[in-house]
Amino acid sequence: MNKTVKLLYEEHETIINAIDAAGMAKSLIGKDDQAYEHMIRTLLVFFRQYADKYHHYKEEEVLFPEMCKRNELIAEGIVREMLENHEDFRKKIAQIERSLNEKNFSRTQSLLIEYTEALLDHIAVENDEVFQVAESLFTEIELDKMYYQFIDIDVAIGGGKKDELKELVDTLRKNILMAE
Repeated sequence: MNKTVKLLYEEHETIINAIDAAGMAKSLIGKDDQAYEHMIRTLLVFFRQYADKYHHYKEEEVLFPEMCKRNELIAEGIVREMLENHEDFRKKIAQIERSLNEKNFSRTQSLLIEYTEALLDHIAVENDEVFQVAESLFTEIELDKMYYQFIDIDVAIGGGKKDELKELVDTLRKNILMAE
């Protein structure tokens, strides 16, 4: 597996860990609403910054445009679908935040589960289809060039912040397990 695709897979694994934490957070509703609210606010920061600002941004600015240049059918098919998913995710995060601000925790959790299930489906399509297509479309040299563009994006946004967000998810998961 090329290091470009490996990086995207690794980011997916981190996002899946956050999805796991989101599902575990339900156990706090009614038991410790303040902890629940804090945890969901933290997860919203993670999903906006790590999943969207780091991961989706790389796809939208580098990977997808390059794939579209290579194949018009890909542009009108799977890439369009992935881009629409990204927009849907942004809207759903805003809905979750509104519900959380209203302190409607059961609705918040329901919306969060809708979001995370859609995100898991999206990740599966990318892992099983999009990344496979990318590896077949591009040479190792072209993929390596994208990898360095990805690294440049991380550095420009804040590479240390990306690592902090990953650690934050691990801490959240541990805290939920300890609270149960």
